[in-house]
Amino acid sequence: MSTPHVGAAARYRSVDAAGLVEVLLAEERELDFDRFSLDDAWALGVSLRTVAVERALGIGIGIVLGEQRAFHVGTTGAAALNDAWLDRKFRVVRHYGHSSLTVHAQYLAAGESFETDAHLDPQLYAAAGGAVPIRVRGALVGAVGVSGLEMHEDHALVVEALRSHHGDR
Repeated sequence: MSTPHVGAAARYRSVDAAGLVEVLLAEERELDFDRFSLDDAWALGVSLRTVAVERALGIGIGIVLGEQRAFHVGTTGAAALNDAWLDRKFRVVRHYGHSSLTVHAQYLAAGESFETDAHLDPQLYAAAGGAVPIRVRGALVGAVGVSGLEMHEDHALVVEALRSHHGDR
């Protein structure tokens, strides 16, 4: 069964790193909210979990607002390792202010590798797709992420959910 996030993931993989950075930065601008509360985190998280269960995706799902874990769940097939990946991806979002996939693509576009050129502990930071900033009127207030799929698919699933939530407002 084809799912929207898989098609989006294929589009992410079909452009070069510089083009991908442009696409991802445009997404980040598009997904800016007027407000985002703990209730929004709950609704978004439940929506992501529902989609994951319907599509039989074994993933970890997390939402943080500031330093507060606002939503966290795993679906059948997810493991503690997915939680560790979420933590590492969220640190990248906090540090750079962009999605973990955007940071990955920025390093590639510069002819570098995040793992060797970021000078950050790879046990604590991962620039792999799947964590996307939550912005309110341009200010970084948190992040939403999933872990358990291929990194472009992780990112696409989060963007799909954010677009749906953004459109509901």
